Amino acid sequence: MTLPDFLVIGVPKAGTTALHAALVHHPELYLSKVKEPKYFLSEGPPPAQGGPGDAQTYQEHVWKRADYEALFAPAPPGTLTGEATPFYLYDLDAQARIKRTVPDAKLIVVLRNPVDRAHSNWYHLWAAGLESERDFVTACELEPERKAAGWAHFWHYLGQGRYGEQLQHLYTLFDEEQVLLMRYRDLRDEPVEALDRVCAFLGVRTGILDAVPSENVTPYVPDTPVNAVLRTLLRTGGRLGQHFPVPLRLAARGPLLTALHRQTGPRPRLTLHERATILPYFHEDIVLLEKVTGESFQDWLDVENPPPAHRRR
Repeated sequence: MTLPDFLVIGVPKAGTTALHAALVHHPELYLSKVKEPKYFLSEGPPPAQGGPGDAQTYQEHVWKRADYEALFAPAPPGTLTGEATPFYLYDLDAQARIKRTVPDAKLIVVLRNPVDRAHSNWYHLWAAGLESERDFVTACELEPERKAAGWAHFWHYLGQGRYGEQLQHLYTLFDEEQVLLMRYRDLRDEPVEALDRVCAFLGVRTGILDAVPSENVTPYVPDTPVNAVLRTLLRTGGRLGQHFPVPLRLAARGPLLTALHRQTGPRPRLTLHERATILPYFHEDIVLLEKVTGESFQDWLDVENPPPAHRRR
């Protein structure tokens, strides 16, 4: 059997793609070529339907045990193997599957201010043409309806940010020594030190990695009549695309995305009103997060002094 020694399990839109891209350059580590295999998200085949584009994403899941093991088979002897699927922390069933399959694995969690994470998540899907709701707060209010309809985890803007509940459950399965808890701002502001922390946690040499590359940066997509048409076409393709071969689907989708991303400009930032509206949903969970981790996250509760502007990953 060839199974991973470590997993980056959370959270989406918190630099996990960039972390994966950095770690692949360490000679003592081997990460799967598929960045998000999503193996532990289902017991057998994933669902066939969901929100816009979900069916195609489900088709990409590496859900067969033999296929998952094959991801790590090329690892050079003596290297530690790993993968990064940032939905594992959110999915409590996935946590249990990890415990059953790789109970000794080391787990890496990168946390981001949950309001900023939710906004970045919403805008990512907006820029991909899949999110139809142009108002962030309204999109968050639609979450219960979308979850009931079986939309995939990436549409759960608020639920994914309840880290206190997620970590509390994780620590019933794994010893805290098996879990490295990091902050997104550390990857952004002190990348070398952050990478050395990861390497020390995994037990490989430090001082090897010197940068966290910009990966999965969401492009600028203004709300214009032309872009509204392009987004409608992309959402339609998201509903119908699973019925067509992958090469044909990608060939049709590529030009639409290129047209949608044709402009440059600053991506929208959270307004104080939006932050103040969404933050109460997380307040109780942030208190729980502090209790579970013994760390302070009071900066996340400050509406008047939000985090500085930075590139979204």
